This record gives sequence, structure tokens and C-alpha cells, in this order.
Amino acid sequence: MANAGLEISVRDLKERLDKGDDIFILDIREANELDVAKLNHDLHIPMGELSSRHGELAPHKEKDIVVLCRSGSRSMRCVQFLRANGYDSALNLQGGILAWADEIDSTVQKY
Repeated sequence: MANAGLEISVRDLKERLDKGDDIFILDIREANELDVAKLNHDLHIPMGELSSRHGELAPHKEKDIVVLCRSGSRSMRCVQFLRANGYDSALNLQGGILAWADEIDSTVQKY
């Protein structure tokens, strides 16, 4: 699997959050997408702004940085970019917010 080691499942993320692990969550969706469905996140940087704003993540470089989008596709591209720029603990939320809605919280609106 090409993405092995680059992803975290929604179940694993939920388990780690429930345990109180220090995880930084980056939402890279567009602002209008946040209006439809929102998960708690530490920072919102739309994907198109990540290349110019990734320095905002520098204080959190030692933490696992979980990147999320709607389905996990855009966030995977962002994880690959972050890893190439020294964020070695960046992880893609596998399946994105859709998987979160399906497996963790059915009150999260799918779109």
C-alpha cells in the first residue's frame, strides 16, 4: 500500500483523542465546507494556501499533525507536501470527514 504509514483511521484518531493524546488537527477544506460539516480542529488552512502558510504549523512540528478534508484525497496530497517540507509526523485522516460521519459521529452532515 503506497500510503502505509501516512494515514490514521478515524477509529484510531478517536481512540487517541479520547485518551488525551496531544494531536494537532489541521482542516484543509474550504471555508464553505466548514459551514456544512465541522470537526474540532486546531487550525484551518485551505489547501490552496498551505504552501504559503505551512510555517504556522512549525510550533507543532513534534506532534502528530492529522490533516483532514472531505474524503481524504486532498488531505493526502497535503500530507505529502508537509512531509516533503519537514513535517515528518503529518498523517492523513483516512476517508476524511465522510468516514468520521459514517464510523464515529452520525450527526456530522455529509456533503
